[in-house]
Amino acid sequence: MEYMSQEGYDKLVAELRQLESVELPQVREAIAEARDKGDLSENFEYHAAKREQSRLLGRIRFKQRVLEHARVIDTKVLASDSVGLLSKVGMTNVGNNNHMTYTIVSPHEANIREGKISIKSPIAQALLNKKVGDLVEVRVPVGLVTLRIDSIEL
Repeated sequence: MEYMSQEGYDKLVAELRQLESVELPQVREAIAEARDKGDLSENFEYHAAKREQSRLLGRIRFKQRVLEHARVIDTKVLASDSVGLLSKVGMTNVGNNNHMTYTIVSPHEANIREGKISIKSPIAQALLNKKVGDLVEVRVPVGLVTLRIDSIEL
């Protein structure tokens, strides 16, 4: 079972629809056009289109499985006094006084550019169940970092 936000669920559904209704028909059309060109054993376009079709079908199956096991979290029942899934956490790196804000999301919603980190990431794991004011030590690729939790929102 995979817990996620309504926004993440809706985004996954939209991606799946895009793959099934737009991209897959385009690839099938490319296969048909390449097939019409004759000898398939030496037809690069045909083999490339078949590889693309296989890749797309794999992505479609993966997204279908994720959605099949997904459960949307009702944010009204989440506690906002400690860090958990869907918490927006403001924190400060004690070592360099750098402030950052991340929202903890399911692995399928993670996007660092949007400030969303996976609940399975080392930072999120260290923050879970902590409260405002707590100091947390996290091992990251550059070493050990100490973070102070400044705020928690839903």
